[in-house]
Amino acid sequence: MSSASILQTAVKPAAAPKAKRSLVGRLLVAVAVLFLALFIVLPVANVFTQALANGFAAYWHVFFPPPPGPATHLTFFEKHRLLAATDQAERTWSAIRMSCGVAAIVVPLNIVFGLAAAWAITKFRFRGRVLLLSLIDLPFSISPVIAGLIFVLWFGRGGIFGDWGTNVTWPDPTSLTWQGFSGHWWPFTFANSYTGIIFTPLAIVIATAFVTFPFVARSLIPLMDTQGSDEELAALSLGASGWRTFWKVTVPNIRWGLLYGAILCTARTFGEFGAVSVVSGHIDSNDTIPLRVEKLWDGYNMQGAFAVSTLLALLAVVTLVIKAAVEFKTKQAEAAATAASAVNEVKLDEHRSSSDQQELRLVPSAEGREP
Repeated sequence: MSSASILQTAVKPAAAPKAKRSLVGRLLVAVAVLFLALFIVLPVANVFTQALANGFAAYWHVFFPPPPGPATHLTFFEKHRLLAATDQAERTWSAIRMSCGVAAIVVPLNIVFGLAAAWAITKFRFRGRVLLLSLIDLPFSISPVIAGLIFVLWFGRGGIFGDWGTNVTWPDPTSLTWQGFSGHWWPFTFANSYTGIIFTPLAIVIATAFVTFPFVARSLIPLMDTQGSDEELAALSLGASGWRTFWKVTVPNIRWGLLYGAILCTARTFGEFGAVSVVSGHIDSNDTIPLRVEKLWDGYNMQGAFAVSTLLALLAVVTLVIKAAVEFKTKQAEAAATAASAVNEVKLDEHRSSSDQQELRLVPSAEGREP
């Protein structure tokens, strides 16, 4: 039997028997579709409907209020409404910038942590491995509000690290300015700084990182555990360094799983509300997009609340589309890895059989031996 036929036999899955769809099965499918329509499709559609109920111009003016013309004469109330709309738009853009800044910090940190944790858990066996897995799953079992409260009890004024947490000073990354080399060894400086951790953007970053750090690790651990360590060991035995093995062997094999975890982490970072609400102190400068939606809703600004909510709804739709594409690519990569493994096993079996035949030819027969 040729290697191609053996490969086809090894890779081709067994045909599943076709079961007739019973009435119970159809009923379960209908219930699932109805549930998804009522709790996912209709709420998302309602968000866009309410946001565009007053026309696209009203939706657009939530983010970009119309400037008055140079010769326009405005009454006192019209000026007040225009100033209020401009102020609301600026606060909305501040919340968008805050969410993007937090995601730019949290997602790379979680990618690094997820890679390190998945590598340690799947490639090594050590004491405390089960404990590490339990700690990775800890944010899934703790309410985000409780997580935010824990950080307040740690770094707050009366917390365990209160003395340090309320007096530490750290620079504002967005205030980086150029100061030149005259009298300075470093040409950049920070114009603004923060004092303390709680009720600052740093607390938002810490709380969001805690809530979202399991996503990358949990996306990589099953994939890396299935792939094993054979390819890495082969690369190391051929003289490759640890970093070269990591970048040339490990990362290409897990790139789709890594992207999948990063997508989930990004979506949760933008949508996190509970922990961020506790550690932000409800200060306008610390608002993220979900907190901004809450304040607009509490202020009876329905148009603004639904308009800003469409940003999170669009992010959710884009996340689902990318997630489906990544899952498809991941399945293709797993199928290709399975086929390659089957090819290697077939070639190894053929090599062993040819080696056994050569050994049999070299063994002299009993008649030709001397007594």
